[in-house]
Amino acid sequence: MESMTRGGTRWKRFALVMVPSVAATAAIGIGLAQGALAASFAVSGQEFKVTAGKLDGTGFAQYGGLDMGYKKMDGDEKTQHPVAISTFQSATIKNMCQSVVTDVPLLGKITLQLRAGEGKKTVEAENLYLDISELDGDAKFTNIDIGVAAKDTDSRKGGKGPIVKDKVLPNSFAQQADRAVLTGVKQKAWATTAGTFKLGGLKMRLHKGDGPKVECY
Repeated sequence: MESMTRGGTRWKRFALVMVPSVAATAAIGIGLAQGALAASFAVSGQEFKVTAGKLDGTGFAQYGGLDMGYKKMDGDEKTQHPVAISTFQSATIKNMCQSVVTDVPLLGKITLQLRAGEGKKTVEAENLYLDISELDGDAKFTNIDIGVAAKDTDSRKGGKGPIVKDKVLPNSFAQQADRAVLTGVKQKAWATTAGTFKLGGLKMRLHKGDGPKVECY
């Protein structure tokens, strides 16, 4: 294996977005317990699934947070969702799928499926933030730094990632890399935000029912 701090680093079948050790997981957990916040809006009461054949991103950083959102699809009760926030200054995605299932009265479960970046088309994003609860795939990092203070991943302060979100604990555990390449990605997320998000070859469909035949996986 190549050096973790210089050159490329590969990890196979990672979970919770590339947190590499028990110590790192504990550090993010402390940040969550102390109230670090992620999304700047109230997220819906539904997670959504995303798959990607390949995500090639530059200016990568990651830290823990909480998304405040609604507990159910009806009502006003809110709750907090722990997330790993993966950020990229820029990213190109191939073969992206996004799906969410809604239980519609009288009709049953309806799956909204979105696909883009197939064939010669790509999905392109700038200042991309992914608030993720689960993730599996393969990853390779270039010039990775593990154990950085979250505030120091901010490119305005000499870090490698985009602007750090407001109200994240400034000295909590984070990691950053010049480049991150993810392949065979399967993830569940509460929110995605981006400065720009260009979806080449966008296809959106509604399907009756749920499950792997109509969802992304």
